[in-house]
Amino acid sequence: MTEIGKRIRIDRVVNRSTRRTVIIPMDHGITVGPVKGLYDMKSIVDQVAEGGANAVLLHKGIIRAGYRGYGKDIGLIMHLSGSTTLGPDPNAKVQVADVIEAIKLGADAISIHINVGSETEQGQLKFLGKTAKLCEDWGMPLLAMMYPRGKKIENEYDADVVKHAARIGAELGADLVKTNYTGNEDTFREVVKGCPVPVIMAGGPKTNTDEEFCQMVYDSIRAGGAGVAAGRNVFQHENPTKMIQVLCGIVHEGLNVKAALTKYMK
Repeated sequence: MTEIGKRIRIDRVVNRSTRRTVIIPMDHGITVGPVKGLYDMKSIVDQVAEGGANAVLLHKGIIRAGYRGYGKDIGLIMHLSGSTTLGPDPNAKVQVADVIEAIKLGADAISIHINVGSETEQGQLKFLGKTAKLCEDWGMPLLAMMYPRGKKIENEYDADVVKHAARIGAELGADLVKTNYTGNEDTFREVVKGCPVPVIMAGGPKTNTDEEFCQMVYDSIRAGGAGVAAGRNVFQHENPTKMIQVLCGIVHEGLNVKAALTKYMK
């Protein structure tokens, strides 16, 4: 019966009609600290929920502190991986929580960050494989953040290494894969074709303009992508709620960039 539970939970983080999603990762507090936009967590989650995002992605301590604020309900993904930019190897992601904790805290899904090509890749892959088994046992959806990062990786946005990383996530049991956008529609289509589970575009660093970011999201959807997981381009925006509405317009309504910005931002 666990497959029923997994389907119910996936519907909390993925739109049932479009089968796409807009996820706002806000797990940056461990990696880089309380950056701009992530001081008042209740407020930013409320703004994100008001905009219509499918889910937020948080660490367990923020969830325990009452992440939902006083606004609308929103899907919850609990992150199980962590590392800091202050450590000797920021790519060395380690386990900081588990599936049972996520269930107790009411999460709708869990996520794991894997840096393919890092010096600790072996342990990270082992953690992913074991967690995928636990997710299957408990009916918990698994989002694998698959990034090509390490000494052998010359360009982490190159389609060959991105599609390899994405495929690893699917091979080891992820229900959804998040990975780097490769820079254009044609190369990202290769990533999607090579991955048998839905591929979500990572938002990446904050872009110079809304148009630049939205064009990447639009092109990823045209390539067959299953949505976007955007952090800084949303929570550091001057109006996160409107930015979410624009993204939902592109991802769920099928609007092009100009139409989405005109409808929701102007």
